Amino acid sequence: MPEQPQPLLSVRNLTVAFPSLHAVPPAVRGVSFDVGREKVGIIGESGSGKSTTGRAVMRLHPSATRITADRMEFQGENLLAVSERRMQAIRGHSMAMILQDPKYSLNPVMTVGEQIAETAILHEKLSRRAARRRTLDMLEKVHIRDPERVMGLYPHEVSGGMGQRIMISMMLIARPALIIADEPTSALDVSVRQQVLTILDELVGANSMGLLFISHDLNLVRSFCDRVLIMYSGRIVEELPANALDKATHPYTRGLLEALPSLLHPKDRLAVLRRDPAWAKT
Repeated sequence: MPEQPQPLLSVRNLTVAFPSLHAVPPAVRGVSFDVGREKVGIIGESGSGKSTTGRAVMRLHPSATRITADRMEFQGENLLAVSERRMQAIRGHSMAMILQDPKYSLNPVMTVGEQIAETAILHEKLSRRAARRRTLDMLEKVHIRDPERVMGLYPHEVSGGMGQRIMISMMLIARPALIIADEPTSALDVSVRQQVLTILDELVGANSMGLLFISHDLNLVRSFCDRVLIMYSGRIVEELPANALDKATHPYTRGLLEALPSLLHPKDRLAVLRRDPAWAKT
């Protein structure tokens, strides 16, 4: 049998706990998964631990957060053991994160062009002229018209869809191996959302990257990703190919699917999701 390629990211038994005056369970408990050069979706309700998992991989939680794992390796490097200085070098260069709303992620007092070029200058050590050329090229790749003009705009001068494309270009300009996208299209309308997903799909495929796609939209993940991880109460309760989501067996996943409205199979009343405390313990 041919040897299986090594995953870009390998996580085993990840636990994330936040400091508290009360005895509260960890936000993430015993989570294990791999991400190769593929699109892996994480779905679940708000509070299930999806974003907490993504931020733990990037080591973006406050220093008081307790993060433990049997293994959390990226390209063979132990992310829990590296220094913060080394982690800063990994972020943006080898691993990047696209956040939910560009309005809160872009610097309001810097032009779009300055912010994108800054990433290339910092991580790729490019000259300002070379970084400007790379920035124009990235803006064209995310289908922004008149990139010369857009480079001189400030974040408040662009639309939500354009702001998200700018965020994507900023995160991809250093050509990272892995992208963590945390609800990157939830603030966009349906038509713009599809455009952004198409762009993201093109860039990931063309550059052979890995993508960890965090979402609560089952239909979106089903059509966009290769594999799906379903999280409930800080745990992964099921994993399966995205195109086999309808064949899920865990009662939580079945409940999520049955609560979705469908034009092909309309229902007089949608099912109410029922939860079992035992799911959080298995």
